Amino acid sequence: MSDVSNKADLSDIQITVVPVTAFQQNCSIVWNKTTHKAVVVDPGGDVENIRAALNELGVTVEHILITHGHIDHIGGAAELAEALGVKVIGPHEADRPLIDRVEEQAKQFGLDAVRKVEPDQWLVEGDVVNAAGVEFQVLHCPGHAPGHVVFFNADLKLAISGDVLFAGSIGRTDLPGGDHDTLIASIKNKLLPLGDDITFLPGHGPASSIGHEKLNNPFLK
Repeated sequence: MSDVSNKADLSDIQITVVPVTAFQQNCSIVWNKTTHKAVVVDPGGDVENIRAALNELGVTVEHILITHGHIDHIGGAAELAEALGVKVIGPHEADRPLIDRVEEQAKQFGLDAVRKVEPDQWLVEGDVVNAAGVEFQVLHCPGHAPGHVVFFNADLKLAISGDVLFAGSIGRTDLPGGDHDTLIASIKNKLLPLGDDITFLPGHGPASSIGHEKLNNPFLK
């Protein structure tokens, strides 16, 4: 479990990353060290580990946010939402077919006890979601998945980007609903204009910055 603090002007906001399942998916806890309010982004599984992290932090979860409907990002959402008594928000409704097939996805990967989640609210471009007392803009970034969204806060200079862009790579487009050209367009039209100094936390692997990827990511050349 690793912690990433924000800039000093919003120093109450913290990000704790809990890698979950064999996919090593970055389940993110956005929390406020003064109010002890939190949201969980993409609880892909290992719910007991996520709950242990929440207990260690001493926070109260207000809701769950979902970037997209692949099993490694939503596999634990129904169980966690039920355990905490909170709502599930996101992704865009274009990912409903993926979410509807999550139990089928689980069988393909040999995973047990994965339940389908029914989001309480779908998101669209321009929506705003609250996370631990700060507002994140919703960017609809299809390509890896049709309903993929990214959560962005300009003051924190932070994007929680799911599987759109990675350090040195981009999201897969060979899965159902994926499209390479659409993904590249999402990155170039939605993420790169956010600014070179924006840190993004992807769904897998280490964080990076938009500027670093513009210079070094081979898929963006």
